Amino acid sequence: MRSEALSYAGLEEPHFLEACTLCSKPLGQNSDIFMYRGNTPFCSQECRQEQIENDEARERRWKVSSKKSKETSKKSATVQTGTLVASN
Repeated sequence: MRSEALSYAGLEEPHFLEACTLCSKPLGQNSDIFMYRGNTPFCSQECRQEQIENDEARERRWKVSSKKSKETSKKSATVQTGTLVASN
């Protein structure tokens, strides 16, 4: 239904193999297409490798921030007990 609405409006939804995901360079009919994670196309090994490195860096940052978040929640969950003395 969505593509029919776009066609009616004069807009065509691009096919996922028309352009490189990273640099948006058009992918030629007779050129190699480098795929990553299922259906993500790239025009070259270099663009594909750059995306892999970007994803790995993002995953490392997520793991570090997730670890810090767990440590912070453990610290804030610590309860101190003791006696409080108040005088007037």
